[in-house]
Amino acid sequence: MNKYHYLIVGSGLYGATFAYRAKQMGKRCLVIDKRPHLGGNVYCENIENINVHKYGAHIFHTSNKEVWDFVNSLVEFNRYTNSPVANYKGELYNLPFNMNTFSRLWGVKTPAEAQTKIDEQKAEAVAALNGCEPANLEEQALCLVGKDLFQKLIKEYTEKQWGRDCKDLPAFIIRRLPVRLVFDNNYFNDKYQGIPVGGYNKLIDGLLEGVECKTDVDFLKSEYKDWKKYADKLVYTGAVDEYFDFKLGKLDWRTVSFKTRIEDTPNYQGNAVVNYTSHNEPYTRVIEHKHFEMFGQEVYDCPKTVVSEEYATEYKEGMEPYYPVNDERNNSLAEEYRKLAEQEEGVIFGGRLGQYKYYDMAPVIEQVLNLEL
Repeated sequence: MNKYHYLIVGSGLYGATFAYRAKQMGKRCLVIDKRPHLGGNVYCENIENINVHKYGAHIFHTSNKEVWDFVNSLVEFNRYTNSPVANYKGELYNLPFNMNTFSRLWGVKTPAEAQTKIDEQKAEAVAALNGCEPANLEEQALCLVGKDLFQKLIKEYTEKQWGRDCKDLPAFIIRRLPVRLVFDNNYFNDKYQGIPVGGYNKLIDGLLEGVECKTDVDFLKSEYKDWKKYADKLVYTGAVDEYFDFKLGKLDWRTVSFKTRIEDTPNYQGNAVVNYTSHNEPYTRVIEHKHFEMFGQEVYDCPKTVVSEEYATEYKEGMEPYYPVNDERNNSLAEEYRKLAEQEEGVIFGGRLGQYKYYDMAPVIEQVLNLEL
């Protein structure tokens, strides 16, 4: 008999939630992770008594009460609401596009005035196409929101994110752009939203409590690659193409890197997330981590702050893969890898890397809660 029912590769939200559920059912699990810490990309590092989101801003949001109750049974969540600000060459705009944005951009005061302005600019873009369908992201975005919003808040930011001109990106990437004719800066429409009190490590600790875990273990370069010696089943949350030794070719990823520093001030930018939407700055956004968990006077009771500049870049060997590249080549190659994955007996492929799909946190947990173990 094998020592473990499940060998779980990766301790991010998919692997950790799977381990929690399996343990509840009396299954023996071993979780391994190639990083020196548990938690995958939600891992937080404590600097100056601030929980720093080491791999970028993570804001939990869901409309699924079962998922919300589940995570809150492990750790209490605070009331953080994601309300990012966009900085375009020193001009500040609220996101998502809402009445505050339109008022700042055009001086309009009512939803009807804003709608008229948007409709005029959309009509110009549609007329310019002469009856043709939008052929690229730029044409698609202009047809959705018009030239002013596109030029200041979409074009250069998108080009920094993807490392490509908007005319060279497929139209389907930006099928819809939310436009809200209300004075509401809440980025998400979900019913529930927040950050774990004390940071995401508390959530991971709750999920992995009592589960055997090993860090600094690279599955594909370790004894565990021969996993059938150790476990009845494998849960794999690494990159799907790497599992199959890239035999169909390599999938492309976008990745991000961070420059994090301590600032000797209690309040650096007044918001957790500020997007920089012009090419004037090489980074896409600046994150001030304390605003995820500190509010009001708490901000000033903590005399220093930690900020991270986020840079989008093309994935290269040795980097952390973040975002699947949703173009035709990669989507069709990923589908071929998924077919191979379905044929792997005793292996469950999970998460962003294992399925080559971008997931928010809540849907990952929901997926695991709905699995039949």
